Amino acid sequence: MKGDRTDWKLYTTPFQRKVYEAILRIPRGQVRTYAEVARMIGKPKAARAVGQALKRNRWAPKIPCHRVVASDGSLGGYSAAGGLAAKRRLLRQEKVLG
Repeated sequence: MKGDRTDWKLYTTPFQRKVYEAILRIPRGQVRTYAEVARMIGKPKAARAVGQALKRNRWAPKIPCHRVVASDGSLGGYSAAGGLAAKRRLLRQEKVLG
């Protein structure tokens, strides 16, 4: 399941696919909030569900869930290897964090 970026489509729910497709459109060096992603997929009240979908992202950082943060600007969670330290490192590499 670690293959290329398209493998994930075989192993995700329709909701997860919408979320992952939305975050693939977030440009490098930018972030969006969970609520913004929910609005991007036409489910404005689904911010928590977006977070749950991202929690299950086994293809990070190819599917860049590190680009999604909490509404208050905090990093939120990151379930990929390395946890929040890895999320901070990726965001620093993209010049989002100083």
